[in-house]
Amino acid sequence: MRDKPTWRIPAGILALLTALTVYALAVMWASQWIGGMHVAFQTAIYLVLGVAWLLPLRNFLIWMETGRWG
Repeated sequence: MRDKPTWRIPAGILALLTALTVYALAVMWASQWIGGMHVAFQTAIYLVLGVAWLLPLRNFLIWMETGRWG
Protein backbone atom coordinates (compact mmCIF):
# COMPACT_ATOMS: atom_id res chain seq x y z
CA MET A 1 0.00 0.00 0.00
CA ARG A 2 1.39 3.40 -0.89
CA ASP A 3 1.73 6.14 1.72
CA LYS A 4 1.57 9.17 -0.57
CA PRO A 5 -0.89 10.05 -3.33
CA THR A 6 0.41 9.84 -6.87
CA TRP A 7 -0.39 11.86 -9.99
CA ARG A 8 -0.94 8.68 -12.01
CA ILE A 9 -4.37 7.91 -10.55
CA PRO A 10 -6.21 11.15 -11.44
CA ALA A 11 -4.32 11.37 -14.74
CA GLY A 12 -5.14 7.74 -15.45
CA ILE A 13 -8.83 8.21 -14.72
CA LEU A 14 -8.97 11.22 -17.05
CA ALA A 15 -7.07 9.33 -19.75
CA LEU A 16 -9.35 6.31 -19.34
CA LEU A 17 -12.50 8.43 -19.62
CA THR A 18 -11.10 10.23 -22.65
CA ALA A 19 -10.04 7.01 -24.37
CA LEU A 20 -13.39 5.34 -23.72
CA THR A 21 -15.23 8.36 -25.08
CA VAL A 22 -13.13 8.36 -28.25
CA TYR A 23 -13.62 4.59 -28.60
CA ALA A 24 -17.39 4.88 -28.15
CA LEU A 25 -17.56 7.69 -30.72
CA ALA A 26 -15.52 5.60 -33.18
CA VAL A 27 -17.88 2.64 -32.75
CA MET A 28 -20.85 4.96 -33.15
CA TRP A 29 -19.33 6.37 -36.33
CA ALA A 30 -18.66 2.85 -37.68
CA SER A 31 -22.20 1.73 -36.86
CA GLN A 32 -23.50 3.29 -40.07
CA TRP A 33 -21.62 0.59 -42.01
CA ILE A 34 -22.17 -2.15 -39.47
CA GLY A 35 -25.91 -1.47 -39.54
CA GLY A 36 -26.11 -2.46 -43.20
CA MET A 37 -24.76 -5.95 -42.55
CA HIS A 38 -26.61 -9.15 -41.77
CA VAL A 39 -27.84 -9.40 -38.17
CA ALA A 40 -25.46 -12.29 -37.38
CA PHE A 41 -22.46 -10.22 -38.50
CA GLN A 42 -23.70 -7.22 -36.54
CA THR A 43 -23.99 -9.33 -33.41
CA ALA A 44 -20.48 -10.74 -33.80
CA ILE A 45 -18.94 -7.34 -34.52
CA TYR A 46 -20.66 -5.65 -31.59
CA LEU A 47 -19.65 -8.49 -29.24
CA VAL A 48 -16.01 -8.12 -30.30
CA LEU A 49 -16.12 -4.31 -30.06
CA GLY A 50 -17.86 -4.51 -26.70
CA VAL A 51 -15.08 -6.64 -25.22
CA ALA A 52 -12.07 -5.22 -27.11
CA TRP A 53 -11.70 -2.15 -24.87
CA LEU A 54 -11.09 -4.46 -21.89
CA LEU A 55 -7.86 -5.91 -23.32
CA PRO A 56 -5.50 -3.02 -22.43
CA LEU A 57 -7.35 -2.21 -19.20
CA ARG A 58 -5.37 -4.58 -16.93
CA ASN A 59 -1.98 -3.13 -17.92
CA PHE A 60 -3.34 0.40 -17.65
CA LEU A 61 -4.65 -0.18 -14.11
CA ILE A 62 -1.32 -1.75 -13.10
CA TRP A 63 0.45 1.35 -14.39
CA MET A 64 -1.90 3.60 -12.42
CA GLU A 65 -1.11 1.74 -9.20
CA THR A 66 2.59 0.90 -9.56
CA GLY A 67 4.08 3.00 -12.34
CA ARG A 68 5.13 -0.15 -14.25
CA TRP A 69 3.44 -1.11 -17.52
CA GLY A 70 2.24 -4.69 -17.07
